Amino acid sequence: MRVINQEELNIILKNHKLWLERKGGKRADLSDTKLNNVDLRYAVLRQADLSYSNLKCADLAYTDLRDANLKHADLEGAYLRDANLNNANLDQANLKYADLENADLRDVDFSFACLEHANLRYADLEEAILKYTHSSYVGL
Repeated sequence: MRVINQEELNIILKNHKLWLERKGGKRADLSDTKLNNVDLRYAVLRQADLSYSNLKCADLAYTDLRDANLKHADLEGAYLRDANLNNANLDQANLKYADLENADLRDVDFSFACLEHANLRYADLEEAILKYTHSSYVGL
């Protein structure tokens, strides 16, 4: 698993923003990266690759994760309140104890994901795919 420091992460986020704006830059590839306990509040990670990443206890409140690839990501205990995960891929992701209150989870693929003890209070789950999901919801 790749480890990056805050300075490297800031450069990746800056380049990703430029890529989204079609002003050069590069799409964020944070796959298989150790990002646990990192502060990514308000980050723009739309269409980023975060597959197989360790995001345990990361602060992702208000983060834009639309169309992001979070397949196999470990988000145990992550703080995702008010995050926008519309159309994100969370196939086989670990969201145990994650706080997804008021998150936009429309069209999210949660196939085979672990949502055990996740807080989904007020989350928008319209058209979300929940097949074969392991869950015991808190606050639904």
